[in-house]
Amino acid sequence: MSRIAARFAALKAEGRGALIPFLEAWDPDAATSMEILRGMPAAGADLIEIGCPFTDPMADGPTVQLAGRRALNSGATMVHTLAMVSAFRTENNETPIVLMGYLNPILSYGTTRFCTDAAAAGVDGLIIVDLPSEEADLMAGDAKANGLDLIRLVAPTTDDARLPLVLAGSSGFVYYVSITGITGTRTASADELADAIPRIRKHTDLPIAIGFGVRSPAQAAAAVKAADGAVVASALIDGMVATLDAEGRAGPNSVRVVLDQVRALAEAVRAVRK
Repeated sequence: MSRIAARFAALKAEGRGALIPFLEAWDPDAATSMEILRGMPAAGADLIEIGCPFTDPMADGPTVQLAGRRALNSGATMVHTLAMVSAFRTENNETPIVLMGYLNPILSYGTTRFCTDAAAAGVDGLIIVDLPSEEADLMAGDAKANGLDLIRLVAPTTDDARLPLVLAGSSGFVYYVSITGITGTRTASADELADAIPRIRKHTDLPIAIGFGVRSPAQAAAAVKAADGAVVASALIDGMVATLDAEGRAGPNSVRVVLDQVRALAEAVRAVRK
């Protein structure tokens, strides 16, 4: 059983959903992002999603776009992102790590080499935003061979006819993009989630995590009430950005502010019992 499957099984046994906070690798610098990553499990993260910096993140809103730009300006590469995970694994072998990014850097790295190196570093799952279902064979074989879950994205526009194709070969969990558009903009209503999640469950037994627009503790609680996990990204980045100086450098409170946000989100998520 993969770390992702084991964690969701344990949470199901506890009767609660998962908090999945996001951070962009090397944002605003290597040391700060590493300290945030190391602190997230103790703050209440059940799984952690790490963004792989890329020059053209077409699904991301301004907050995540700027995070990626800061990371790239700090010198971030895919090698550095994998090194972060490897360093994290020297002290934490339990918390699942999911990389979220785009296909181009993986193709540049080499798909086979990337999956081999990601697994060796301790990565558990991959979310490749711009990998169409029709071209999933570009990654599926190498991911499976290296024990990496290939986590698929389902959107409100994914109809019942397309859902089986999108979910074919999916593992780990399903990432429900709860809004149409880019990250960090509006938030799906409780009624929208109540309609969407049961429709997806008809096609899969995998856990479902809700992202794109989950910003507050109340929204995270609503997400795990409707599904099995809540992904929070832009709100955490915005919290950190508020602590940066005029040159975009981390301040003395940058790490603490983000981890305090994670704690508040975790408290809200853990208060919801299924």
